[in-house]
Amino acid sequence: MRKAFIPLIIMLAGCSGAESPPPESDPASKNKQQTEAQNSNENSEAKVKLDAPHISQLPELERGCEVTTLAMLLQHAGQDVGKMELSKEIDRVPFEKDGLRGHPGDGFVGNMKTMDKPGLGVYHGPVAELGEAYLPGKIQDLTGEEFNEVEKHVKDGRPVWVLVPSTFAVVPEKHWETWDTKKGKEKITYKWHSVLVTGFDNNNVYVNDPLGDKNDKLSKKEFIAGWEQFGKQAITYKL
Repeated sequence: MRKAFIPLIIMLAGCSGAESPPPESDPASKNKQQTEAQNSNENSEAKVKLDAPHISQLPELERGCEVTTLAMLLQHAGQDVGKMELSKEIDRVPFEKDGLRGHPGDGFVGNMKTMDKPGLGVYHGPVAELGEAYLPGKIQDLTGEEFNEVEKHVKDGRPVWVLVPSTFAVVPEKHWETWDTKKGKEKITYKWHSVLVTGFDNNNVYVNDPLGDKNDKLSKKEFIAGWEQFGKQAITYKL
């Protein structure tokens, strides 16, 4: 199920608040009903906008955007799990050891809690594996697919975890550097973030941002370009 991925980047300097309560019983049915009701009430421009839990990564996890977004995804799927629990369970690797930097494909690199200590983030692989512990056989790693595949799952009522630039647009070359890791050289930027895609229309993408709000509206063209620069990393679940 986990797809091979040659990463193109790394993550946001900081990924913050209160967690939303988990969904009630029979979440799949409830979520589908909520989605259909909300879509019918949206203006004619909106195509899809899901009602998914929103959780802030702050103040406990200044770099914990990936696990916070995973918590939103799992709660939408009916799992009673929060960001702090996931932060303890995600695979970890040192920021630097024996002259080599950690690789985010192996686990979360460095310190997740505070920006005062070195840290980076984690790629889709370890996140998908952690999701599998809560939804065995139901996690779908969409990494490498086109964005219309992300839209397909959102339209079917399931939000999608993604990695994107913290600017929600392409990151200029000057903000990249190359790390020496155990897996070889890795091109890295600190301008990275993880959000939950909850909707879309012709010109916009809607996301639950762990450093922002629920269903934040973003430029679709810029968002997709930045997401592609990050290697099209995406995770959802199946019923």
